[in-house]
Amino acid sequence: MHVPDGFIDAPVSVATGVVAAGAVAVSLRGARRELDERTAPLAGLVAAFIFAVQMLNFPVAAGTSGHLLGGALAAILVGPYTGVLCVSVVLLMQGVLFADGGLTALGVNITDMALVTTVVAYALFRAIVKLAPHRRRTVTVASFAAALISVPAAAVAFTAIYALGGTADVAIGKVFAAMVGVHVLIGIGEAAITALTVGAVVAVRPDLVYGARGVTARPLEIRSSPLAPAAPGAVARAEVPTAEPAAATAGTPEPAGTPEPAGTPEPAGPPEPAAAPRRSARRVWWAGLAAALLCAGVVSFYASASPDGLEKVAHDKGIDKKTEDHAAKDSPLADYGVKDISDARLSGGLAGVIGVGATLAVGSGVFVVVRRRRATAESERG
Repeated sequence: MHVPDGFIDAPVSVATGVVAAGAVAVSLRGARRELDERTAPLAGLVAAFIFAVQMLNFPVAAGTSGHLLGGALAAILVGPYTGVLCVSVVLLMQGVLFADGGLTALGVNITDMALVTTVVAYALFRAIVKLAPHRRRTVTVASFAAALISVPAAAVAFTAIYALGGTADVAIGKVFAAMVGVHVLIGIGEAAITALTVGAVVAVRPDLVYGARGVTARPLEIRSSPLAPAAPGAVARAEVPTAEPAAATAGTPEPAGTPEPAGTPEPAGPPEPAAAPRRSARRVWWAGLAAALLCAGVVSFYASASPDGLEKVAHDKGIDKKTEDHAAKDSPLADYGVKDISDARLSGGLAGVIGVGATLAVGSGVFVVVRRRRATAESERG
């Protein structure tokens, strides 16, 4: 659903640019509350993974394909504010390096593909999780439903933007019907990818899934084994005299005012539960990186070559009459291929690997900086 240059006129492009800039600014502040020392590197990985999976166009109808938008996936994995930033980083890298999505339309794309999908998906996800039983399966089901609805929601948002600033004289009703119709089908693919990814992470490390916090966690229970040695508090309580039954103590009264032996310990309260050790996310990070590189470097060669939903609708309805050439059309990586490499498989795979690396580097840099600013603010308050 990458909108190219020329689809939307200048005033509306500027207005959506302002909206996108505001959303990114708010998300930078909100992400400070979502990121910690473990999830900051994972957020960069989520951006790289979304970039990789967006290269995997899947067929949805005759002559039409779709691809992941990623807003729902990012919001559920790392939080809604961080999710907006993840998809924004992906869109920026695609526009600058690969000439995918117009540069003057970057505000439109961030507003539509990053902001709308993330807000709609996470709001629906939280509503389902709140109402449904708190189980791991609930997180997966909610992820599927949230991703499914987020894609046609983005199609509706694009139609509204086009109604305000479209450069071609096309009936909006036809655009609406075509966009929503095809993107409902694309939403099914988005939902499947999102649910499978979230379900896989929840099955292995539910503590790393932002949307699963408070859903999959169980209260810590401390149980004592009958074979374990008694706790010091229990020994102390055993040494302190207790009231005996009247029959057993008759005739042997304790002298009044008899002091307790010196050094007798006071009864101890129940021991405080030990904090659960924090597990490293390194294995998950490496597994995610391997999956992203595999998708971008190998699987992408087998992706559908048919135009995606927006491209198909634009061609069929005449929206693309005033499409402009991309400013980065001469980029060495334009159209997801490495210039001067004739072998299509090698060219596309290498371009995908470069894209994953670049997105990972930029995304991780952004999120590490955000995390450090939070740590600095906390130390100043402390």
